Amino acid sequence: MKVHPVPIKKRNVAIQFGVSFAPRDATSIGPSRSKKLRRLPHIFSSVLELPFRSDADVEVEEGPDFLRFVAETDGIDGDVRAHTVEIYPGITKVVVRPNGSLELLSLDQLELDIWRFRLPQSTRPELASAVFIDGELIVTVPKEEEEEEEEEGAEGDKSLLWGGANGNKLVLVQL
Repeated sequence: MKVHPVPIKKRNVAIQFGVSFAPRDATSIGPSRSKKLRRLPHIFSSVLELPFRSDADVEVEEGPDFLRFVAETDGIDGDVRAHTVEIYPGITKVVVRPNGSLELLSLDQLELDIWRFRLPQSTRPELASAVFIDGELIVTVPKEEEEEEEEEGAEGDKSLLWGGANGNKLVLVQL
């Protein structure tokens, strides 16, 4: 499977001026047009960042115990290394850099057009590895073993998970 991100065409930022934050009185009709922004929980708490532009062709392969990313490279040769950086408590980023150097970038050097992939919860980014073989950069991110999850559920909780306590009824919740 090859991943081709959509090129960024235009980003619109809307700013609303003249909004009063006074409490609404009981005589006003209709819902409020201004909404408070809420921070959503982090569904993906890990991100992989490769040293390519966001439109680079990267082949993503998923196995039972790994995620593998393969990209052909022109400008990178020699030693590469995957570094795990905690950018916020509980949020990690795997950064792949050539020559094994991890230097903190200043805001002037910060590149926004970089290839990123959100890693699922089942991955272990701290064990990520990167190698350069025959003109290809290969990054492997291992997954947690599924057997441990099955063993935890096999302790008698499995009947509760699959509706054993509900009389084997399927409950569908639609929002």
